[in-house]
Amino acid sequence: MRRLLVYLGVCVCFFCSCQEQKEHTAPAIHDRDSAAVMITYGVNTLISDSGVIKYRIVTEEWEVNQIRKPSRWIFNKGLFLEQFDEKIHVQSYVQCDTAFYYDQLRLWELRSRVRILTKDGLRFSSEQLYWDESSHELYSHVFSRLVTPERTLQGSYFRSDEKMTKYFVSNSKGAFERTDLVGEGDTSSDSTKNAQDSIQKSMRQQALPQRKNVSIPLTH
Repeated sequence: MRRLLVYLGVCVCFFCSCQEQKEHTAPAIHDRDSAAVMITYGVNTLISDSGVIKYRIVTEEWEVNQIRKPSRWIFNKGLFLEQFDEKIHVQSYVQCDTAFYYDQLRLWELRSRVRILTKDGLRFSSEQLYWDESSHELYSHVFSRLVTPERTLQGSYFRSDEKMTKYFVSNSKGAFERTDLVGEGDTSSDSTKNAQDSIQKSMRQQALPQRKNVSIPLTH
């Protein structure tokens, strides 16, 4: 009888202990924008497109987020980028404090202390710049400064091809060489020609009235 009571006591205790167990689960994640596919630190890598090397990316932190709309690469700790041509020669250097690459749109957005240096010595600086890989264009809607060995341009709107060999600056001011405005075979725009005419008019001396010469020249 004592043994039976002991066995029953054990069974009762065991049954109670089973009822006290609880399942521990983590709370659900509702903000899916915070879930990145990849975060890599200390990056120095080459990026290719259709088997052709296009860029070298150097950054402290590279986040790939495909949940956000549109999906994007995020460079919150700065970006240094080298652009290559078809022969893998360096075309330009790009640097900024923050960058986003919208992979589905093929669009770069560069922010804060954007700096570009091309192989031809052209220097560009602004606080924001967009680079559209589909249209092969660069553009900015904020104040930008463009410096070449021949001229300096500043303006609130900038547009250029991605090689920065053909560019346009509106609401601009800057310094030009005289050969940029005056020269043979000038194919500049109407605004440039108007500026040329105004400069020539300002440099042209006004004609002073002179008395008609009615004297007979001396002969020897």
